[in-house]
Amino acid sequence: MRFAVFAGVAFLTVVSLFGLIWSSWFLLGVLLFGGLTLLGVYDVTQTSHAILRNYPVLGHMRFLFEGIRPEIRQYLIESDQDEEPFSRDKRSLVYQRAKGVEDKRPFGTRQRVYDSGYEWITHSAAPKHIEDTDFRIRIGGTRCEKPYDISIYNISAMSFGALSANAILALNTGAKKGGFAHDTGEGGISRYHREGGGDLIYEVGSGYFGCRTPEGRFDVEKFRTQAADPQVKLIELKLSQGAKPGHGGVLPAAKISPEIAEARGVPLGQDCVSPASHPEFSTPREMVQFIKLLQDNSDGKPVGFKLCIGHRREFMCMVKAMLEADIVPDFIVVDGKEGGTGAAPLEFANHVGMPLVEGLVFVHNTLRGAGLRDRIKIGASGKLVTAFDIAKALALGADWANSARGFMFAVGCIQAQACHTNHCPVGVATQDQLRQRALNVPEKSERVFRFHKNTLKALAEMTGAAGLWHPIEFLPHHLLMRESDRDMVTGEDVYPYLPEGFLLREEKDTFGYLDRWHRARPESFEPFDQT
Repeated sequence: MRFAVFAGVAFLTVVSLFGLIWSSWFLLGVLLFGGLTLLGVYDVTQTSHAILRNYPVLGHMRFLFEGIRPEIRQYLIESDQDEEPFSRDKRSLVYQRAKGVEDKRPFGTRQRVYDSGYEWITHSAAPKHIEDTDFRIRIGGTRCEKPYDISIYNISAMSFGALSANAILALNTGAKKGGFAHDTGEGGISRYHREGGGDLIYEVGSGYFGCRTPEGRFDVEKFRTQAADPQVKLIELKLSQGAKPGHGGVLPAAKISPEIAEARGVPLGQDCVSPASHPEFSTPREMVQFIKLLQDNSDGKPVGFKLCIGHRREFMCMVKAMLEADIVPDFIVVDGKEGGTGAAPLEFANHVGMPLVEGLVFVHNTLRGAGLRDRIKIGASGKLVTAFDIAKALALGADWANSARGFMFAVGCIQAQACHTNHCPVGVATQDQLRQRALNVPEKSERVFRFHKNTLKALAEMTGAAGLWHPIEFLPHHLLMRESDRDMVTGEDVYPYLPEGFLLREEKDTFGYLDRWHRARPESFEPFDQT
């Protein structure tokens, strides 16, 4: 069906050629349909546009609509339907930075600066000029033998299987060129991760893919082998993800290819189950002991965990268990519920899990209150696409940012929302060999590299404009928000940094941290029975 239009015009070209026998008027058909046929031949052989390779001739309609998009955007804004054009603006920004073209915009901001919720960064009368934009943060405590200097912006978790082989290879090759990290997702390390040669964050999910026994339990020897891979720089234990926290998954046997089975360490012909919770632990104490097991077998590399915040008391249970055992992860990645590049149940995507801002602030202040913030780095993920997104996350407590959506745009994602159907029109989220052939790896990997580079350049300019030398210097007071028509508040008013050690000193706060801390216990995630 994708080639139906191409086949149709080719057929009409042949019909027109035969029609010349009866009438010279058929020459018009030869010229029209012949030209479209030649266009289709060009489309399937060119490598710049995946949409044209998968939809020859027909795909040009998309570019026609893109050409008139400014007028459509203006109509939507004037019609008070501004949510959609802002989303398009963000995607367009990624495309421009990935392609290395001008990303400046005329006629001021697209956003309504007088609307409640509008946010901005304060700037300085004495801006700085920053030459080196390779911003890095060191991960790994004093007990870590091989700390890693991570880029301040990296590729968030997306598994091989959810993404195509060409998409994984393009992402990792771009990460290699740009010197930033690529999270494998819980689907394991595939041959395409290894072929790209870029730095990897090996994510260990509840299915223990790549380090599992035939029964689906954790295999420490297989884990040790994976961790020893020189490409692997960090180990990330996944407790939950923003798209569908508290929800497991099943990859049906019919979708498991030999390559997916190889990466995940699962047999062909059987459903691949990723449980909602980890089989290896069920209490906070058991969890931190499992982290210790990973640290002891990680080849000296930093180990941390990722989660979307749910019951806040449960995170405090984890923190109390860390203090009790003196076992501290090297990092924690806070995943916002607004993230998630793949498919999730509608109710989970919309109404389960804490958004990034609230989750990040809570984790940051809890660690400060427990006296652990200086020992644990914090990553943030959840629709962090622009330099402002990154600056805001850093101001609210993060040390670095991850993005899935931004880098998917860079390799050609058009948000067709067909990720779960295997019919991705640009070959990003599909295992269909013909569809993913359209994604040209050398070109798209260059776009991944340029998107990262140009986003950090924009972040450097924003940092310098604020009078700072490094993005990590952003603090809540650099962020302002419009609260109503006449009022604005600083990030410091809404999301303040609470005092170091205030939970250990049992200092009462106005945000309810101490009350929740009293109800948290290291021996169980179950609520404390105060009766």
